[in-house]
Amino acid sequence: MKVTYYGHSCFLIEEAGAKILFDPFISPNELASGKVSADRVEADYILVTHGHEDHTADLVSIAERTGAKVVAAFEITTWLQGKGIENVHPMNLGGSVELPFGKVKYVAAVHSSVLPDGTYGGNPGGFVINFGDLCIYNAGDTALTLDMQLIGRAFDVDHAFLPVGDNFTMGADDAVIAAQYVKCKSVIGMHYDTFPYIEIDKNEAKAKFEDAGANLTLMEIGETIEL
Repeated sequence: MKVTYYGHSCFLIEEAGAKILFDPFISPNELASGKVSADRVEADYILVTHGHEDHTADLVSIAERTGAKVVAAFEITTWLQGKGIENVHPMNLGGSVELPFGKVKYVAAVHSSVLPDGTYGGNPGGFVINFGDLCIYNAGDTALTLDMQLIGRAFDVDHAFLPVGDNFTMGADDAVIAAQYVKCKSVIGMHYDTFPYIEIDKNEAKAKFEDAGANLTLMEIGETIEL
């Protein structure tokens, strides 16, 4: 699996012949300026965890340009249809759908969700994607929750994308516990450093995971890695 980081919580995953983009927030991100451009991002699918602007700022423009299918909460896809984006697949918590690259399940997150113009964004969530021989969990923006134990029981998660920035989401301490709940030792950190409220000590965060017998990967914006 190839993973490219566009900053904040925006990742492109290339697996099973598909380009899957998560939570496109690039243009307003000062940390991404000069490193990546939303106008050059490609996608076959766009998965949106919730409606906040720091997860949807470039959603409409990328969806229009690429024609990617947007998978998101029903309220978000309805909002997109009002903006002329018709290639959507609505979901709600607990539901799953078979897509050409694998099975996608929309799972619970503890957060809030409102779209940039104030429209209600439905329930926030995360995604578990089973590619067949590979399984990933993108938690979206969330607090630590016991529901994560259900993911560990139902899936063999190979890689977990977890927020570590604290203040608005879990911090590193709770993310360590979340990794234990989902039974995954390979964690890719997200939702950190973009704003002063969520700046972290990267070495300290990595050490906390190492002490727990897990690995925290904090990617550079524009970096691509193989997992």
